[in-house]
Amino acid sequence: MSTQDKVIAIIAEQAVLEPSDVTLDSTLEDLGIDSLGLVESIFAIEEEFDISIPFNANEPEQSDFDISNVAAIISGIDKLVSEKA
Repeated sequence: MSTQDKVIAIIAEQAVLEPSDVTLDSTLEDLGIDSLGLVESIFAIEEEFDISIPFNANEPEQSDFDISNVAAIISGIDKLVSEKA
């Protein structure tokens, strides 16, 4: 399963949607994911990929990790995974 498929599955689960309802252009807000859902998604992604996401839940706009949409999240994860390798 690709990074994209895994991330979409995690985000869909948080949003209580089908993965087919999650597009690369979707924002977490579009999907109805609130700040708690975001934190849960981040934890699930960190666990799935065995990475640490530089994300401050209290100040998401200060983060180096772009959560503006699903594509940005996938891109950020790919970068972290490749840096870890």
